[in-house]
Amino acid sequence: MSTQGHVTQRLTQGHLVRRLSQLYIGLTLYGVSSAMLVEAGLGLEPWNVLHQGLAELTGLTIGVLSIIVGAAVLLLWIPLRQRPGLGTVSNVFVVGVAMDGALALLPEAHSLAVRIPLLVAGILLNGAATGLYIAARFGPGPRDGLMTGLHRRTGRSIRLMRTAVEIAVVVTGFALGGTVGIGTLLYALSIGPLAQLFLRVFAVPAASDGSTVVATGQPRGAILRP
Repeated sequence: MSTQGHVTQRLTQGHLVRRLSQLYIGLTLYGVSSAMLVEAGLGLEPWNVLHQGLAELTGLTIGVLSIIVGAAVLLLWIPLRQRPGLGTVSNVFVVGVAMDGALALLPEAHSLAVRIPLLVAGILLNGAATGLYIAARFGPGPRDGLMTGLHRRTGRSIRLMRTAVEIAVVVTGFALGGTVGIGTLLYALSIGPLAQLFLRVFAVPAASDGSTVVATGQPRGAILRP
């Protein structure tokens, strides 16, 4: 192999290492940020309202329920003809494990003077984690793949599919005992702009050979979250 070939190979390997690092750091930080929102106790992101409600019902941890629900949602990809990527499968396990690990380490927050900053920091970290994870381009999370699959099968907009699914999971989770509050609303309003910002910050340049990698099941312009 020529010197130029060796250089190209090293650059390509470095590109892959960066993408893999972003994927797993992003997923881990997503789980940590979700744990921060749980500890803040002022409202969770939609899917974790459901996970927390199921945790209250079953006695399992919220991280374990996140893994179980993620795996169940992934099975729904089969009739929707969605193809998972490495990021999709990793998402199912890494986020839940990181969430339970962070919950075991975070001290309990009792006063609003602690809970409000914890909420804000959790949402900001969630936005950064979302940007890291998506910019790695290893495929959407199972829940977002469900929404893009429904979009393709029904012809309805992704925005409508996301809204309908997330309202359903919030209502179900709340009925089971999940936490809905100002944090849920703040998250809903801020996660889109934060994700857009951090996607630009953490964008991975094209591979040195000029090739690009497109996330399986991720339509152009869509903002997807784990």
